[in-house]
Amino acid sequence: MVSKLFSMLKVSVCIVLIAQMMGCGTIMYPSRRGQQSGKIDAGVAIMDGIGLLFFIIPGVIAFAVDFSTGAIYLPGTSSSSLDINNIKVVKFDAKHGTNESLEYIIKKETGFGIKFNQPNLRVIRLSSKDDVRLNLAKAYSVYKNR
Repeated sequence: MVSKLFSMLKVSVCIVLIAQMMGCGTIMYPSRRGQQSGKIDAGVAIMDGIGLLFFIIPGVIAFAVDFSTGAIYLPGTSSSSLDINNIKVVKFDAKHGTNESLEYIIKKETGFGIKFNQPNLRVIRLSSKDDVRLNLAKAYSVYKNR
């Protein structure tokens, strides 16, 4: 009787551990890795929570891994801090502008100081506000592939 109970306990523990491994969003959704924020996937959170209920350490590890890799977030729900529709356009005479005058305009309009003699600075001429999104995406891909 005791050996049968012990055998059922071993099977139960194995089932719970297997369910916990399947609850890890990093294993279930490897394509979601690298997301920074967004809406939390309820299914992944519930599976991680089940692991937290049965075994504290594996549950905490599952949550930590999913949050650190970004696999707990639903794809396409991240929020961006750049609102393309509310970009302030500042016009100036590019033909007669100097680096010093541009540094002054940027400091005056944004509050951020910049020096054009930095080796990692790249200046791009934009023809419209729509070019901002495209050029930021290109810059991000270059930055990410370093």
